[in-house]
Amino acid sequence: MTSYTDASAVPNIVALIPARSGSKRVADKNIRPLAGHPVIAYSIAAAIQSGVFAAVIVSTDSERYAAIARHYGAEVPFLRPADIAGDHSPDIEWVEHTLKRLAAGGRSYDCFSILRPTSPVRLPETIRRAWAEFRAETGVDSLRAVEKCSQHPGKMWVIRGRRMLPLLPFGPADQPWHSSQYPSLPEIYVQNASLEIAWSRVALEGRTIAGHVVMPFLTHDDEGFDVNHPYDWELAEQMLKSHRARLPNVLATPFT
Repeated sequence: MTSYTDASAVPNIVALIPARSGSKRVADKNIRPLAGHPVIAYSIAAAIQSGVFAAVIVSTDSERYAAIARHYGAEVPFLRPADIAGDHSPDIEWVEHTLKRLAAGGRSYDCFSILRPTSPVRLPETIRRAWAEFRAETGVDSLRAVEKCSQHPGKMWVIRGRRMLPLLPFGPADQPWHSSQYPSLPEIYVQNASLEIAWSRVALEGRTIAGHVVMPFLTHDDEGFDVNHPYDWELAEQMLKSHRARLPNVLATPFT
């Protein structure tokens, strides 16, 4: 894989949008309607309108999902095999499969970005900002979106029978973290599903989507909002109605 030491050499990058069809918590969550379009439409629109990607590829095991993705402007050059589209299939399997299949067809990319359909309020400018930060950093394998956690792990517990043990048994003996005010605790960040960017060599040579050196991408406001549970959809609709959040502009007509 090419090593980019010259700032004028711009690596090419492919957007990978995962959309398997076997969701359990919310049936067909990747194509569930939101504000007039299947939710995957917003990730496709954001990717295309960002102007960052050489290609926008959807990885799915469903012909129906593939038709929807193509309607909104993404490519689905092949379907994901069923044996890597299960509940417990790790991301590296479909990422590696996609990159290798593309390369076999003469399409190799220096970097890839995972844009999950369940992050509909991730905007084109969010993607552009992340790509600029990744390109400006040296010595990293990947970038991952994070936000400051609202529930601090210092206040989390493990239950063993009728007893509890602190998950993180740190802090002074007279003032352990679980009995401290949130502002006094160390800042902790949690990853969200907004986006990930990595060098392709990380997946193809190291068989991981993150590698060993990961840089943070701090999402702003609701950029990292994820719709993964039934109540998330209700909250998303409320946020859109109140203009607390906005969606990428989808130019295509609604899929029917």
